[in-house]
Amino acid sequence: MKPAIAVVSFVVCTFMISLGLKAQHSFSLKNDQVELVVNNKGELITLRNAGAGTNYASGKPIWRLYFDEGEIKDNEVWAKDNAPVITATDDQILIKYDKIRYKNRLIAIGLELKVKLSSANYLIFSSKITNNEDNMVVRELQYPLVADCNLPADYDLITTEIGGQKYSDPKERIRIANKAIGGPYMAPSNIFLQMESFYPHGPAANCFTLAGEKSGLYFGSHDPSFEDTGHGYRLYGSIKDGFNKLELGIYKYPNCLPGATWENNANVIAVYQGSWRRAADLYRNWANSWWKHQTPPLWVQKMKGWQRIIMRHQYGETLFTYEDLGTRVKKVGESVGLNTVLTHGWFNTGHDNMYPDYVSDPKQGGDKNLKKQIAAFQKDGGAVLLYYNGKLIDKASEFYKSGLGKEVSIKDNTGSEVTEAYKFRGPGTFTGTYNSRTFVVADARQPIWQKELIKMADQAVELGAKSVFYDQLGMADKSNWDLSKKFPVPSMSTIADKGLALKMIHEHLDKKNPDIALGTEHLYDATAQYVDYIHSLYGAANPNNFIDWFRYTFPEIILSDREIRDDTDIERRVNHAILKGLRNDVEIYRARALIDEAPNYQQYLGKINQLKNRFEDLLLIGKYTDQEHFEMNNPVVQARSFVRGDKMAIVVTQSELESASAAIHVADNYRYMENGSVGDVKISGSGNRINVVLGKNGITVLMFQVKK
Repeated sequence: MKPAIAVVSFVVCTFMISLGLKAQHSFSLKNDQVELVVNNKGELITLRNAGAGTNYASGKPIWRLYFDEGEIKDNEVWAKDNAPVITATDDQILIKYDKIRYKNRLIAIGLELKVKLSSANYLIFSSKITNNEDNMVVRELQYPLVADCNLPADYDLITTEIGGQKYSDPKERIRIANKAIGGPYMAPSNIFLQMESFYPHGPAANCFTLAGEKSGLYFGSHDPSFEDTGHGYRLYGSIKDGFNKLELGIYKYPNCLPGATWENNANVIAVYQGSWRRAADLYRNWANSWWKHQTPPLWVQKMKGWQRIIMRHQYGETLFTYEDLGTRVKKVGESVGLNTVLTHGWFNTGHDNMYPDYVSDPKQGGDKNLKKQIAAFQKDGGAVLLYYNGKLIDKASEFYKSGLGKEVSIKDNTGSEVTEAYKFRGPGTFTGTYNSRTFVVADARQPIWQKELIKMADQAVELGAKSVFYDQLGMADKSNWDLSKKFPVPSMSTIADKGLALKMIHEHLDKKNPDIALGTEHLYDATAQYVDYIHSLYGAANPNNFIDWFRYTFPEIILSDREIRDDTDIERRVNHAILKGLRNDVEIYRARALIDEAPNYQQYLGKINQLKNRFEDLLLIGKYTDQEHFEMNNPVVQARSFVRGDKMAIVVTQSELESASAAIHVADNYRYMENGSVGDVKISGSGNRINVVLGKNGITVLMFQVKK
């Protein structure tokens, strides 16, 4: 939970509903924070942040609808072609269409749109579709839309892609996305430019924010079913004017069949005052209604990171033997303070081969020797994280050949199996170019596959591993289509299905031994709640990355960095990880080598992990609290706080200048106790005011304690 003052900005408000003086022409919802006005055409005239004085709206329609009619798909219904009946009650506006007009036809599809100003000070946009047509399916509803959006010049776009991305120019970001291969070629870019973003196929949470330093505009879908949702970023206009009209919105996919009714009450917009954190608070306050995260085992909390290795590769090369686990791998890890290893390719066929037939290598002594070497690595507190893939089924595997693979695999809109191909390169070019492995994708809802997942967990436990790790089980997959209806319809809650599978596995492991941990790859809120740690998908120190969003919103999630694969730019990236409270994923040369082959990385990570050891109660076990509890006067310098009990650590670093200084003022009830540093750092001051001077890539941990 965030401090009470952060919640108050959303909860405390003077609530009133007012109809315009000419009720037949405009309808409004208003309080001391937000004002919304629609006209009698259902167009959004006003969306105003009362405190900031900003009106984001420009009098454009607030919805768009698409239906399929046999072979003709993506028929676009425009709000401007339809005349609604609008009524208002004490707390909401109702915009109703008994039928909708498409071109010159009147179609028996009813549409009801409601806007309500909640007591929590955000706008709820509800919708209902009634399909009375025999030969149409309503595929998509884009609502609410804020078209030709008036954004202040200082607003950034903050998405939740892979945990958070931040772009200083939203329009330019959309243009850049359309320059990518496959962008305009596949889309009607003569009409609009679009940056595609679909939760949970990229965004780690179902929201996005347009944020200035003191105010912002929040879009979210507070949908506990975790159904697929489009985050709408479009530019309308033309080539001549540079496509300069920004449209933002939320897209839902009803797949409303003939004779069916579909409803949604999840979409929200909030205008707020304060930093982007106020929008993150809004999402977390909603997430608390379903969040089920358990406290991980203590050894996981203390885990500074892991070595990630591929023992045998896809093309047959053995990079590490079983004996290497308890000897060389263990020794090199200890040289940098890591006693954890994530082991890929420990099975006889090698990494990304023959899933889910996981058989230890008989030439290396099979299960008996593997179990022995796992125990040797784990002696004195080490941990082996044993790799499995949570979704892929090799078409050459015995499981697939038995017929079970085809039975549980995801099917596309023609009934064909959805396949994925993975091909790693050896020293040559043939294997990586032509000789790939082909997999089908398992539907996590299928009992047969769930039984297989449990079988993997039991095998890991039997081999003595301290954790079972499921690659790709934390991510959403392509939809499994149901072809039994008049129109084919896809499953729309694959991330919820994956979450329930992880929940089932966690409960199974807890019964065996609650100290055995569960991990997965990919960061999504719906699945993160059911695991003990997450292996990130991309490096958090990359340009535009803003992992700050997820770390602030869900600080209890233990998350790794990624993509430090060589020996370059080490200090900045390692410092970034400790600053944001990320665990180190050490995957030298794409998990083919150990960190002793990257001497700069080895030396520096060893120093940083000494800091983590010294302050583990705060940096590892404590709660990441972003920039709470302190103020700092230099934006070039980065600092983040961690709190546990009556103690607080502030990590301070900078990577831009040869030297930079900052004055740090903490809350009055704290007093400075000690520090630990790496690099060029000078500390002065006392009490609750400390001055720091940092050379480039210098880093320090300042420890404070509440006054007795």
